[in-house]
Amino acid sequence: MSKIVVKRIYDEVDSSSDGYRVLVDRLWPRGMSKEKAKIRVWAKEVAPSTELRKWFGHQPQRYEEFKERYLEELRTNEEKYAYLVELNQLAREDTLTLLYGAKDLVYNHAQVLKEELERVAEKRSPW
Repeated sequence: MSKIVVKRIYDEVDSSSDGYRVLVDRLWPRGMSKEKAKIRVWAKEVAPSTELRKWFGHQPQRYEEFKERYLEELRTNEEKYAYLVELNQLAREDTLTLLYGAKDLVYNHAQVLKEELERVAEKRSPW
């Protein structure tokens, strides 16, 4: 498996190491043009539900519960599941860069998504 990287979409694009760039936010990042983003896919369907995103509100004290709820969505929602399978396949072929817009580098959904993709890849089995 190639590696999975998590980056803010506002960070500089590194065409030599970013590999397959996928925006995993439900909302398009403010002030970012599609040309500057240089994404291959906007996988908004894999992002947390609107209700969960609003409940979390990027409050670090809610992160552990947010993580549990988001993992539940990833594992039980058919549409999210389909995107996980696709992202897992892309990660096998090239570096997969998960892009998000939040300011917090630690407490964000892209980190949870990365951990879940790595967990599944280690098991070498479907979800």
